[in-house]
Amino acid sequence: MTKLFWNALKVSPAIAATFLAANSALAVEVNEQVTTVAQLSQEANSIGQVTSVSQFSDVQPTDWAFQALQSLVERYGCIAGYPNSTYRGNRALTRYEFAAGLNACLDRVNELIATATADVITRQDLATLQRLQEEFSAELATLRGRVDSLEARTAELEANQFSTTTKLKGEAIFALNGVTGEQQPNNVNNVDDNITFSNRVRLSLESSFTGKDKLQVRLTGANIAQSDNGSTSTTNPRPNITGTRMTRLGFDGDDGNNVELDKVNYAFNLSDAIRVQIDATGAEFYETGVDVFNPDFKSSGSGAISRYGRFSPIYRQGSGGAGVTVQFNPNGPLTLSAAYLSPRASNPTDGNGVLDGGNAIFGQVAFKPSQAFNIGLTYARTYQNSESGVNLFGSTGSGIANNPFGGVATTSDNYGVQANFKPSSALTFGGWAGYTTANSQVSDADADIFYWAASVGVKDFGREGNVLGLIFGQPPKVTGGSIGDEDGTSYHLEGLYKMRLTDNIAVTPGLLVIFNPEHNDNADTVYVGTIRTTFSF
Repeated sequence: MTKLFWNALKVSPAIAATFLAANSALAVEVNEQVTTVAQLSQEANSIGQVTSVSQFSDVQPTDWAFQALQSLVERYGCIAGYPNSTYRGNRALTRYEFAAGLNACLDRVNELIATATADVITRQDLATLQRLQEEFSAELATLRGRVDSLEARTAELEANQFSTTTKLKGEAIFALNGVTGEQQPNNVNNVDDNITFSNRVRLSLESSFTGKDKLQVRLTGANIAQSDNGSTSTTNPRPNITGTRMTRLGFDGDDGNNVELDKVNYAFNLSDAIRVQIDATGAEFYETGVDVFNPDFKSSGSGAISRYGRFSPIYRQGSGGAGVTVQFNPNGPLTLSAAYLSPRASNPTDGNGVLDGGNAIFGQVAFKPSQAFNIGLTYARTYQNSESGVNLFGSTGSGIANNPFGGVATTSDNYGVQANFKPSSALTFGGWAGYTTANSQVSDADADIFYWAASVGVKDFGREGNVLGLIFGQPPKVTGGSIGDEDGTSYHLEGLYKMRLTDNIAVTPGLLVIFNPEHNDNADTVYVGTIRTTFSF
C-alpha cells in the first residue's frame, strides 16, 4: 500500500522517505494537547537529527527504503528520529504528518540554497517538491496555523506559569461531626454531644530541581477540635469531649485557623537504589516514603475517618520534629528503611536538641513480592521525656498506654508487623499488630502494651472511584508489667463510604464506635459520626 501511494503521487522513493522521516514527531506534538511548558520543552528537545541511518535500531539494510534513507541523510540531513533511536517506518501516515515532513524538507532545501549548496539538489527533486507543495498547500497552511497557535499558547503559559520548578497542591476539608454517648470513662463528665462544622486547609509547595528530587513546604490551618485533650482538668482551654483519645478523628487539629508552617523536607536519590529524605520540621515516618501497608485508609483527607484506623501507631513514633530517613531499594520487592527523628531538634536547652532530647530510631523491612501481597516487619526505639512530652502511641489507645509512668522520662521498644492482601483489584484486606515494652527512667516501673487491627476495603463500590471500608481492632492496651489498664478491653469499630463525586471532590460519611472506652468494661459506648468533604487540587 505504501509503494502504491507514492506511485500514485509519482514521487521518488527518496522524496517519499524524506517525508516519512522528517520530523514526524512534530505532527504528533501539534495534535496533542499542551499541558505544561516543561512537557512541551521536553518533547521538543527529545527529537534530533541523525548523521547516519545506522543510528536507527529498526532500519535494516534489507529494508526497501534503506538506500533512500541513507542517501537523504548524507545529501540533505533531513531525517529525524524518535528518542529511543527508532525510525518507525511502518507506522500509519496522516496527511497532516505528510505535510509536516514536507514543510521540514522545504525548510531544509531553502537552507541549502541560501548557503550556496544548491548543487546537491537535482532539478527533478525541486520540481517534485514544488508539485507536492502545491498539492498539500491546504494542509501546510493548516499546519502552520496550528503551530502558530501552539507557539502563542506556549508563550501564554510561560508568561503566566506559577513556577518552572514548583507545583502548588492543595486540600480543603469540610467536616460535619457529632458525638453521642452517656458518661465519659472518667465517671466525672458527660459526653458532649453538640454537632460541629469545622475545616482544615493545607497548601503544599512541591519543587523539583533535577526531576528526581522534591522540596516540600506545607502550610496548614484548621479548627477541628480533638475529642480528648489528654487531661480531665476543667481549666484546660482545649475541650475534653469524650474523655478518651480512642475517639480522635484522623484529620483533626485545632490552631484556630491560624496558618502554620507545619512541614519542610527535601527528598532526593543518593543513587538509583538509595532514597534520602531530610526533614527540617514536621517529620513523620508515615510521610517519609515508608510503606504503612494500608493504602486505602492511610490518608487523613481520603482514608479512614479515625486516627487509629489510618495505620499502625508504630509509625507515629517521634513525630513532629526534624530527622532523616534512608530507603534502600525503595521500588524493589525488598525494601530496607532506616530513620532517626527528634521532635525538639531545634531547641538548644538541656533535655532537647538532636541528641539530648526525645528521639526515635526506626527500622523496617518491607517484603513486596507482588501487587497481591505485601508484608512489613518494623522496629522503633524511642526515648521521651517531660520536655518533649510522653505520648508513646501518638494519641491512640488508652491514656495509660500513651503515658504509663506519669510523664517522667520513658524508653520503649516497639515491634510491629503489617500486611495487606489484594485478591483482586477491587478488594483489599489489611491489618497490623504491635507489641511494646516501656520502661521508666526514674524508677523500676515497666509496662507491656499490645494492639491490633484488621481492615477490608472494597473499591469501585457503586461507582468507579468509591471505596467502602470497615476497620475493627483493639487500640493500645497495657497488658502486663508493674502497671495495667482497667479490667476490660476496648474495641474499635469503624465503617465508612468514600464517594468520589469528581476527580477533585470526595464525600465520606463514616461512623466510629468505641466499645468499653479506656479498656473499662463499665464505661459507656461512644459513637462518633462524621461527614467529611474533601476538595483537592
